[in-house]
Amino acid sequence: MRAVVMHSPGDVRVEDRPDPTIVDPTDAVIRLTATCICGSDLWPYRGVEPVDHTNMGHEYVGVVEQVGEDVRTIDVGDFVVGSFVTSDNTCEICQAGYQSKCVHAEFVSVAAGTQAQLARIPHADGTLVATPGQPDAELIPSLLAASDVLGTGWFAAVAAEVGPGKTVVVVGDGAVGLMGVLAARELGAERIIAMSRHADRQSLAREFGATDIVEERGAAGVARIKELTGGLGAHSVIEAVGTEESMLQAIRSTRGGGHVGFVGVAHEGVSLPLDELFFAEVHLHGGPAPVRRFLPELIRMIWERRIDPGKVFDLTLPLEDAAEGYRAMDERRAIKVLLTL
Repeated sequence: MRAVVMHSPGDVRVEDRPDPTIVDPTDAVIRLTATCICGSDLWPYRGVEPVDHTNMGHEYVGVVEQVGEDVRTIDVGDFVVGSFVTSDNTCEICQAGYQSKCVHAEFVSVAAGTQAQLARIPHADGTLVATPGQPDAELIPSLLAASDVLGTGWFAAVAAEVGPGKTVVVVGDGAVGLMGVLAARELGAERIIAMSRHADRQSLAREFGATDIVEERGAAGVARIKELTGGLGAHSVIEAVGTEESMLQAIRSTRGGGHVGFVGVAHEGVSLPLDELFFAEVHLHGGPAPVRRFLPELIRMIWERRIDPGKVFDLTLPLEDAAEGYRAMDERRAIKVLLTL
């Protein structure tokens, strides 16, 4: 099969790789219909994370080709959407709604690498969700978004306690932040303030439900949020970047007693002042999203055409052109790149 391999920072190639097979009786092998490039894939691309001939990709939709003998809920021929973290969906932590911390959790990028024609998915029953039937072509981008960015944006909104009557601030205008805007709208937020400096992303944020745009950053950004919220700050803030600056922006934009849902991936060197956190009196909740918790509902809304998160993909390329997709996202010429197979 053909698959994306990152040899070193900035060096992305599409190469032949052995076809995956069933290893454990709980596995499934799927033939991907579409995959994509994630903002987190840019960290190794830019040399922030180590990379050495690494199989890439963790977002995926496709058709089941093989199942292990212990798989019960997924059948050959099913069209499936999977989480970017594997889970059995039966352990106590899964049952509490935190499948990304399952006792069997493993990042799909480590287990498989889904920027490829085929992928072996461990714990298929707990990781994959079948759609009601074979989807129409126009639904595939949205179903693919559910695999990570939509589910992650949704978790951020839930973690931030977004709900009716609340004002929400979204820090970060990448794909996850934009999905946080969409989630906030669907969860009933009264006002959604997107922090963005890019006209194309501002336009999409408004389409997804943003009522206000704030371009300022740092102290000026916080002051603008306070101005828009009667000096109090927002009830709920979604942090979707992962830098020290973005986390402090989020915390300082939150009113006392408010909630920050953080899903930006932080890296070495990011630290937060504990004394400021202590006196801020805000709730912090976040981490790798338990996408599997939300998949059934997200798939239903997409299937019924209530939401169209697939609009976040603004560049579509064949898998063989993955290197160009990485360049486009790195250079901010694309918000998110969909790879066809």
